[in-house]
Amino acid sequence: MDGINPAQSPADLRLERRIFAASHGRDLTPEERETLERIRPPRTYPVRLAVQSYDGPIAMLPVAQLYVRDVPDLSPPEGKDLLQVLWCPFDHPIMPRTLLFWRSAAAVTDILDTPPEPPAVQFDGYLPAPCVLEPEQITEYPDHLELSEELREQLRQWSVPQAAQEDMNTETYYDCVLSNAPGWKVGGWPAWDAADPSPRHCSECGTGMEVLMTIATFEEGDDGGNSWSPHPHPGAGPYPGHRGYNATGVQIGSGYRQHLFVCPADPEHPHIELMT
Repeated sequence: MDGINPAQSPADLRLERRIFAASHGRDLTPEERETLERIRPPRTYPVRLAVQSYDGPIAMLPVAQLYVRDVPDLSPPEGKDLLQVLWCPFDHPIMPRTLLFWRSAAAVTDILDTPPEPPAVQFDGYLPAPCVLEPEQITEYPDHLELSEELREQLRQWSVPQAAQEDMNTETYYDCVLSNAPGWKVGGWPAWDAADPSPRHCSECGTGMEVLMTIATFEEGDDGGNSWSPHPHPGAGPYPGHRGYNATGVQIGSGYRQHLFVCPADPEHPHIELMT
């Protein structure tokens, strides 16, 4: 761990979340303040790097478990109907490194009552809060950067009255309202907010990679409207006000998305991660 972002135990991070949730709308109690200061002691400067060794394997954290029966657009290997996504609780180097496990649900018989957890997590946003899956199938279109100049101009002209009606910027209307749906999703198109589009090919067979899944910080878009708002649901995130906004508690970078690209010829070939 380092002095800038000292890692915390999963138990302490969950306790911290419970304290903030319980104290919403009121002052912290002395006991709560004492607990929070224990979890995150006041920093002293200059920061001194302190590395603590750990003897043993580091458990991965569960990120998503998807069944083909719930997400029919999944394209699993033959004989598999379950995708499990796990990630490392530390940076590699700017986001967690993921592992994909394609399995047959019928073959999973030895289920642990309490899955193993890592001794520490580098950032609070790397510890997902449990959420119930509520699949919603939608239609979206490629980012404007993946379109020809001619088509971009046609869309800009078409967007003028649409954007005026919703009091939005004509230049960004297509991307905000029609192009990439925000939030966690399977399949679809990547957003290119922090990177430029470029071909990505499988390291095993050279096939062009496709988006398998997007892990997002936010569930709602930044268009100021409700074009991509998820269906209302009773579940809330780790803090008050996170319902439909950041229910998973996950944060990628300073608020980005982590796209997982897989090979359509064989989804068990090595996958690619990209933050945008």
